[in-house]
Amino acid sequence: MDMHSITCVGDLGRVLDMGHAGVMVVGEQRRGEVHPVTFELLARGRQLADRLGAELSCVVIGSGLETGAREIIERGADMVYLVDDPALAWFLPGLYARALARLIQSEMPEIVIAAATTSGRTLMPLVAARLGTGLTADCTELDIDTKERLLLQTRPAIGGNVMATIKTPQARPQMATVRPKSARPLPRDAARVGRVVQVKLETKDCGAVGGGTIGCGAGSGRGQGLEVVLGSVRDATQEVNVQDAEVIVTGGKGLKNKDNFRMIEELASLLGAAVGATRDVVDLGWISYPHQIGLSGKTVAPRLYIAVGVSGSVQHLAGMQTAETIIAVNKDKDAQIFKVADFGIVGDLFEVVPEMIEKIRNRTAAGR
Repeated sequence: MDMHSITCVGDLGRVLDMGHAGVMVVGEQRRGEVHPVTFELLARGRQLADRLGAELSCVVIGSGLETGAREIIERGADMVYLVDDPALAWFLPGLYARALARLIQSEMPEIVIAAATTSGRTLMPLVAARLGTGLTADCTELDIDTKERLLLQTRPAIGGNVMATIKTPQARPQMATVRPKSARPLPRDAARVGRVVQVKLETKDCGAVGGGTIGCGAGSGRGQGLEVVLGSVRDATQEVNVQDAEVIVTGGKGLKNKDNFRMIEELASLLGAAVGATRDVVDLGWISYPHQIGLSGKTVAPRLYIAVGVSGSVQHLAGMQTAETIIAVNKDKDAQIFKVADFGIVGDLFEVVPEMIEKIRNRTAAGR
């Protein structure tokens, strides 16, 4: 895959100055519990901070956050900022952006990274706009040019056909969102020490009306609307969540047609696994986009990944190669998928998969 370097040199507002220092991770929480994607970000942030000889901080915004700070430190942070207020129990983009931007302006980190989740993709552009800096979205790799202290932000471009490395030399902080499951969390270290700072939410930013939480909008302060949470509605598109699956069975174009893809669904069902798919399969309409794995889909890191009829294009490998154990089934012994597989079966999938299904059924019936 081609690599291209892009340097953002336009007038992005805040010009580089020597006052910015440190790496800040924007953590996430769900109902007061620190979300695992935060620990993935801490692993990346720790690496960047160590290369810069800088401090790593983590900010979490929400309500009832007291219990998670210790683990954040054990996973690599030197400092934890908790913006904890009942008004922040719901994710209100404008209110969250206002609180986060204010903290960044106060602490002046050199680099800020967040997860390319639904909330991260919503929040961080608002924050970047408030700060007058750049934002590189959906990165798969981050590195440091230690000589220039520049964040090297690598992400897919042109439909995933090239990888672009983006630099922002003239604005601070340098900001990026990172794909979930593209890094493994650091193990917990109970011996690590760090500081926890409680950050007060300014009362002028929020209030309560009729049992709903309201916050100021994401604008500059003139003619802003109010955000009101009256309740929650389940998003059916989020019911397919391959990113959190421990086991994934993925089918590729080698299955030949949609009817044959049912074998993948049956095998996954027997294993209690999620169903994944390559881009080709999704484009052909055999299964919906939420199942797509790769640069233009989801990045996953399950304990077990079974790839059936998957050739192993660079775009697909980039989305699954951090899996703990990879099993590949393909009749082509030279298929690229075997280069990352821990176990490979060179054979006709139309013979191998039915046999796998039969053996699993027999073992299940025998109670083994």
